[in-house]
Amino acid sequence: MLVLDGRTLLEHVTATMKLVFPNVIVSVRRLREEIETPQVCDELVERGPLVGLVAGMARVDTPWMFAVACDMPFVEAAMIIQLAKHRFEPAGKNPPQAVIPMIAGHPQPLAAFYATNSLAVLRKQLAMGDNSIRGAFKHLNVRYVSEDDLCVSHQLLRSFFDLDTPEDLAQVNLVKESK
Repeated sequence: MLVLDGRTLLEHVTATMKLVFPNVIVSVRRLREEIETPQVCDELVERGPLVGLVAGMARVDTPWMFAVACDMPFVEAAMIIQLAKHRFEPAGKNPPQAVIPMIAGHPQPLAAFYATNSLAVLRKQLAMGDNSIRGAFKHLNVRYVSEDDLCVSHQLLRSFFDLDTPEDLAQVNLVKESK
C-alpha cells in the first residue's frame, strides 16, 4: 500500500494490467475492502507468492495467466506484449508452460506468463511443502526470455524494478527530485 505519485503501488500495477488484459484479479492473503479490483484469497496461509500464483491460476478461465508483483509499479504494457509473443516458442511437442524474463541473469517469476494447464503441477509442489516459485521451474517446461529476446528498450527494463521497502520508495523519489 506504499504511495507513489498519489496512488498506491497496487493501483499503478492494476492500471497497467487493465490496459493489456480484459480481466484483472489481485491475489491477497485475506480480502481487503480498500481494493476495488476483484480479489482471490490464498488457499494456504503464509506460504509465499507461489500460493498466490496458484490461487490466481485457479480463478482464471484462459489458457495463460500473466502474474506480476504489486511492488513493480513501473511495469510497462509494451514489455508484457513483447513477452506474450514468446508463449508459443518453441513450437513443437513440448510447448512452454511458463515464459519467464531473465533480467541481468536473474529470472523474474513475478512478471511472467504461466500456462493454466500447469496448475496441477504447482499444487502438487505446494502439497510436498515446496513453496518456491523458482523451484517450480524444474517441474515446468520454461521458456526463459533474455533482455535481448524481449527487444526491450532501456525504458522498458524499468518494468522489472521493484519497490520492496519504504527505503526503495525514498530512493525513487530522490531520483525524481534530482531531475
